Amino acid sequence: MAITLDQIKSLRKRTGVGVGAVKSALEEAKGNEEKAIEILRERGLAKGAARAGRATENGVVAAYIHGDGQIGVLIEMSSETDFASRSEDFRQLSKDVALHIAASKPLYITIEDIPQAVLDKEKEFITKESKDQLEGKPKEVVEKIIEGKLQKFYTENVLLEQPYVRDEKKKVGDLLAEALAKIGENVRIARFARFEIAQVSGACGIDEI
Repeated sequence: MAITLDQIKSLRKRTGVGVGAVKSALEEAKGNEEKAIEILRERGLAKGAARAGRATENGVVAAYIHGDGQIGVLIEMSSETDFASRSEDFRQLSKDVALHIAASKPLYITIEDIPQAVLDKEKEFITKESKDQLEGKPKEVVEKIIEGKLQKFYTENVLLEQPYVRDEKKKVGDLLAEALAKIGENVRIARFARFEIAQVSGACGIDEI
């Protein structure tokens, strides 16, 4: 059966796992979300799925400066407890994600953070660019093709969908899911800002600098 974007978003929200892994699990589970979670757990990607919705009210702000100071990143990482945010695993995760942001220049943390206007514009661009490929096809097929091409946009611009710079076999979202399982409570990237000489980019709120 065809897996919808809403199904993918729902399962990602519950597990924190990347789009590719979520879609694969849903397809194997024939769209059954609970069975898909079990599949993800068996794969070691969603051991902490039950904790993924818990509030994260503690955390740290980590910094990473690249090379001779031409690039810098500030990132706010959140956890459920102060105990977790003081752990070496949590602080190492914060540093690893900050390093990744410095290298990969994401604009958004999650797919859900992309403004609808930006998404609409990207879909319009894809539709025009793929006019010959889409012409004469049923609406549901057109939507599936466009969604497939949007994956490239997500991979280039969305932090949790980007291949992790130190291990491109996994996404940053998978890195967080693994940390959630290891640390034993929910962890979240709250916001970040990436600074490059003459440039500033960020996500989710750090825009006043």
